[in-house]
Amino acid sequence: MPPKNAQPQAKRIARERIAVLFRQAERFYRENPAWSSRCVELARKIAMRQRIRIEREFRRRFCHQCHTYLVPGANMRVRVYRGKVIATCLACGFQTRYVLRRKHERG
Repeated sequence: MPPKNAQPQAKRIARERIAVLFRQAERFYRENPAWSSRCVELARKIAMRQRIRIEREFRRRFCHQCHTYLVPGANMRVRVYRGKVIATCLACGFQTRYVLRRKHERG
C-alpha cells in the first residue's frame, strides 16, 4: 500500500496530465480530429482511474455522449436561449445546456 502522502501527489500529477492532454487536443484538431478525440479519451481514463473531476473549462470541450473534442463552429453549434447556453455536438446531435451567469459588477 502506498504511503498516505503519495495519494495527493498522484492526483496533482493526474490534473496536470489532463490539462496537457486538452492542450494537445486543441493543437491536433486542425491536423486530425481523431487525435483530439483520442486525447479526450485518455484524459477521461486518467480522471476515472484517479477518481478526480475534470475541470469545468475542460468538461465543456468534449461531448459527453460520443466523447468527441468539440470546437465551436467546426463540429459544435452554440446557441443562447432563455438564459442558457445550448451546445450541440454535430457528430452525434447531443445537446448540453449550461446556465448563463452574469459577472457581478463591483460598485
